[in-house]
Amino acid sequence: MKAAVLTAFGSPLVVDTVPDPVIGTGEAIVDVVAAPVLAYADEVFSGARRYLLPPPVIPGCGAIGRVRTVGPDATVLRAGDWVFCDPTVRARDDAVMPDIVLQGWSARGEGGQRLQDHHRHGAFAERVRVPTENAIRIGPIAEAQAGHWCALTTLLVPYGGLLAADLRAGETLLVSGATGHFGSAAVAVGLAMGAACIVAPGRNAAVLEDLVRRFGDRIRPVALTGDEATDRARMTAAAPGPIDCVLDILPPSVDARVVRAAVMTVRPGGRAVLMGGVGMLGGDDLALPYPWIMRNDVTVRGKWMYPPDAVGRLAALVRSGLLRLEEYAVTDFPLNAANEAVAHAAATGGPFRLTVLRPGSGRENGTG
Repeated sequence: MKAAVLTAFGSPLVVDTVPDPVIGTGEAIVDVVAAPVLAYADEVFSGARRYLLPPPVIPGCGAIGRVRTVGPDATVLRAGDWVFCDPTVRARDDAVMPDIVLQGWSARGEGGQRLQDHHRHGAFAERVRVPTENAIRIGPIAEAQAGHWCALTTLLVPYGGLLAADLRAGETLLVSGATGHFGSAAVAVGLAMGAACIVAPGRNAAVLEDLVRRFGDRIRPVALTGDEATDRARMTAAAPGPIDCVLDILPPSVDARVVRAAVMTVRPGGRAVLMGGVGMLGGDDLALPYPWIMRNDVTVRGKWMYPPDAVGRLAALVRSGLLRLEEYAVTDFPLNAANEAVAHAAATGGPFRLTVLRPGSGRENGTG
């Protein structure tokens, strides 16, 4: 089969013929129809993000495809089923604290790296091998829709955070990082889950205006000034009442003070979930005041990715019409243009934009 291979950090992807994946018990082989190219893929492949993805490796984080072959222990999954290939692979030998790897993307800890030795190669290929439970049926779709369904890879991340926050219909949500790729997805998912109002802070006025245009007056935009006290006051004033929940999903480059300003808008008894990358590149700690957390009975928790059942639940929101994949503009590339796709994703990444590889396509770049 053909695949795009990362031979070394800092080197371009090499599209070449590689051995077909070999199925084992508890696994499935999926024909990749569309694979998302994340906006920061160039930072991963250059080594700037220091991800544990030892080359040579076929990268690619998630895919939409059709099942080619299933193992002998599959009881429901069938050849031909349309599936989302969930890149979040969990070890099966510890139900309480499983090691986790993002297939074709990264691993954490010694156990995660051992898991990565087997579930190593990702979706920048004509076929991918995944654990059976990671080939999750999404129901029949037209092949032309596969690129839009790649938005699940983005939408699932904030969905995991909002599930962890126990967001309830009718509540007011603040999305810290609302103008970013994952933050704008959090806005869409929060509304689909029934948030009555979403406070959307950011510095990009055009994106804030676009969020209001897309979703209406349930969005309360806030232009950030960079002054912590001023921004906290502005965010609090923008809400129609107490802010029940804060989701932070800001990238590593942002100062921790921006996060603190947002988190400390939450009401007494409220919840804050941290999903971003702030602090990963150094800088000051978040430094939330102990007395404020304790006296106000505030719950602060971290969340990485999403629970195993999230894919099916999110797909149900799409099928119901509550979450519109059509909000995303999709630009697709054939596999032999993988490097062009990575460059395009870096240059155009942002709210409601997707760059997608079509491994089975030999056509020129186009928009789906």
